Amino acid sequence: MKIAFYGSSLLSSYWNGAATYYRGVIGSLAKLGWRTTFYEPDILQRQQHRDMDPPDWARVVVYDATPSALRDVVAEARDADVVVKASGVGAFDDELLDVFGAARENALRIFWDVDAPATLAEMRAAPDLPLRRALLNLDLVLTYGGGPPVVAAYRELGAAACIPIYNAVDPETHHPVESDTRFTADLALLANRLPDRERRIERFFLEPAAHSPNRTFLLGGSGWADKSMADSVRYIGHVGVRDHNAFNSTPLAVLNVSRDSMAETGFSPATRVFEAAGAGACLITDAWEGVEMFLAPGEEVLVARDGQEVLDLLAGLDRKRAAEIGAAARRRVLASHTYERRAVEVDALFKCELARIAERNAA
Repeated sequence: MKIAFYGSSLLSSYWNGAATYYRGVIGSLAKLGWRTTFYEPDILQRQQHRDMDPPDWARVVVYDATPSALRDVVAEARDADVVVKASGVGAFDDELLDVFGAARENALRIFWDVDAPATLAEMRAAPDLPLRRALLNLDLVLTYGGGPPVVAAYRELGAAACIPIYNAVDPETHHPVESDTRFTADLALLANRLPDRERRIERFFLEPAAHSPNRTFLLGGSGWADKSMADSVRYIGHVGVRDHNAFNSTPLAVLNVSRDSMAETGFSPATRVFEAAGAGACLITDAWEGVEMFLAPGEEVLVARDGQEVLDLLAGLDRKRAAEIGAAARRRVLASHTYERRAVEVDALFKCELARIAERNAA
């Protein structure tokens, strides 16, 4: 069975937080017999910052961000059993909706939203968006978070069905490693600079750091070079996926800060949450509804409502306690939140939907 998947990038995590999610889901689906072609545009210098070679479990087509190249890749949708257009591709997002029209009659058509709260806010603000019209003719919306609020919102906008496929961990990719002095810190944060998260990062990370001159803070991610920071913060720029395990395994604790819309909606654990847990990190996350669905607060994750609580939680940590929390988090995600488990769910869903479409067309 063939999947045509149109997304931001499989090969590069540069300005592309969904990379490990795509890799985890698609790689695990390959083990179940699905053959995926992933189409990604050559934009934002992602191809110059690849952190993965083309894998043997997916065919990757990198296309120029031009109308003619777009037409070529859209036309290939006709060869697939399942056609997926993800949110936030970054080039010709509206025009890529044409892949659904190019798909054959018995294909399964899916919009896969990797930033559902933001996408929903955009559609509510602009009722004439092409995506909003396209929803009415799709078989399914999948999201990588959002829970009941997002499901209800998509149904209200006309989606036939909306099902969250949550982030998870690939234990072969994210696992504990030896400490690396490049990432030594009391608290580390890995996050690209984005407008809808910057103020929260100030509140939960930069301002606490400014009040803690005797602590060490490490910031990784793109876009922060011109940001004013306290001397206690060391900024190291983009951190490739190959270094994520060391980044998560080395500090005393690792911080997760949600984007505004995801924190407000809840039920939206970022990929970083599972990457850190998979590496056995002691994770501190900002508070959001539904966190207990994934990790137990106080036992497998520490939850902070503001910057002062981040500092209070740090003050209560030593290496032994941090290691206990990290080990508990790793046990939980390996038992309940792996991409192999997510892929089994997606495999069953795809097969059920394809059977329904075949039955409908035969009637």
